[in-house]
Amino acid sequence: MMKKFAIIIAILMVIVALWGLFIEKDLITILINGQEVSGPLKGLVSAGGMVVALTALVGLAILLAFAFAGTGIIILGCILISSVILVALMLPFLLPLLIPLILIWAFIAIARKNG
Repeated sequence: MMKKFAIIIAILMVIVALWGLFIEKDLITILINGQEVSGPLKGLVSAGGMVVALTALVGLAILLAFAFAGTGIIILGCILISSVILVALMLPFLLPLLIPLILIWAFIAIARKNG
């Protein structure tokens, strides 16, 4: 699974680099020692810069996914609980439906922990 994911990410990086080279030609300007890179290697230098930036962004996204996973679960749980409370307050006739659903959900959660 990880090999397929790595291949897909590499293909996406190549596609974005080619897009930057051929479609958005004047989007990137690379300055070295205060002078703009020009000549036949300008495209190669800008594609390399895009690949480095994409690699850094993918790494940052993975790091943030691991760093904020616990926080995201806590926030999602708070949103879920507050939405259930809001629905129970706004539509009291749905409360007889919510109680069995909560009991079924709790039973499945307990069964999953034990299994």
